[in-house]
This record gives sequence, C-alpha cells and structure tokens, in this order.
Amino acid sequence: MATAPQPEILTAFEAAKGFMPVDEGLALYAAAVEAGALGLPLLEVGTYCGRSTVLVADAARAAGVTALTVDHHRGSEEQQPGWDYHDPETVDPEVGLMDTLPTFRRTLFKAGLEEHVIALVGRSPQVAAVWGGPLGFVFIDGGHTDEHATADYEGWAPHIADGGLLAIHDVFPDPEDEFTGQAPYRVYLRALASGAFTETTATGSLRVLRRTGAGI
Repeated sequence: MATAPQPEILTAFEAAKGFMPVDEGLALYAAAVEAGALGLPLLEVGTYCGRSTVLVADAARAAGVTALTVDHHRGSEEQQPGWDYHDPETVDPEVGLMDTLPTFRRTLFKAGLEEHVIALVGRSPQVAAVWGGPLGFVFIDGGHTDEHATADYEGWAPHIADGGLLAIHDVFPDPEDEFTGQAPYRVYLRALASGAFTETTATGSLRVLRRTGAGI
C-alpha cells in the first residue's frame, strides 16, 4: 500500500484551510496508512476546515476502513476574533460565532472523500465518553490548553488497540511556545511516561507513538 498520497489528494490537502505543513502531512498520512492495516477506524480530534482530514480519510479509503473526525466547529482558543490565527471567513454572520463545518464539508467534497468520513460534531470529551469501540489510530490536534489537550488524550488514548498509533500535533518543547505547543508537549511526555506508548517517528511538531503496553 502506498505510503504517500496521490497528487490530487496532496493538492486537496494544500488547498484546504489549515496550518499543517506538507512534511508533517506526509508523515501523518504514512502513519494513518500503517494504522489502517489493523482494520479499525482512524480518528482525528480537531477537524477545523479539513486539511488533515483529507489525508486521514484517503488513508482510510485505501485500507477499507472509516475515518472519524471530532470537532464542535466553533474554533479553538487561538482561532477566535482578535487572535493571530483567526480567519474572518470562518465566522457565521448570522450568529456571530465561528462555524468551520461548511468549509470542512466543501473540503471533503472537493477531495471526493465525503463517503469515507463520519464527522462527529460535538466536544471531544462528550463524544469520547459515549464511544465504545477500538481504534487503530488517534490523531490529537484539538485545543491547545492543558485542559483540552489532556481531555483529548484521556478520552481517546484508551481506545487505541494494541499496535495502533497515537499521533500528536504541535509538540513544541520550547517554553516560549507555551500557548501553541506546550500542552501537546506535556501530553506527549505523559504518553511516553505511561509505558503504554513507544515513539516511532518525529517530523517537525508531529509525534507518532505506537500502543505497546497497558495503562494510559
């Protein structure tokens, strides 16, 4: 199975709104393809406008499994009006709040991947609390506060099957990146310290770990 996306998928990824650079996207795709061999769903936390979802969904399509993506679509802390990462085009003018769901749906449509993705619209801890099955892959890329990053890890990591993969985005060890990357970094350290995960690859700010033990 190919470990790099077809040119049209890479083009769709690059055209979508989002923040993941290409090298990290390629590493994410390779991990999702590898995890797809387990025959279990691939799950992403933090959809935004679907940039990384394109890659996870294409890997799921290739493996014959389903991609799941979880987001309330109201934007994380750094994407609200007045912050550096805010995009005015993602605001619903009628209610005055962010709503990235329509943009996400357009991203999937343009990539031809709608039928391979289940969008779970809600807050990650609430969705995780009612999720009952094993997962081959979990990609954590949601809120960047300790509260949200920790809740994503605690909610979804226990569902990763033995041999499955945990990917964590925006892992920045430098304390200067306190707002954007220190919470994911602390989650990454916690996963390693748990004894349940072993790191497999590091590309930019993306870390990929394999479930190799019990406990979280």
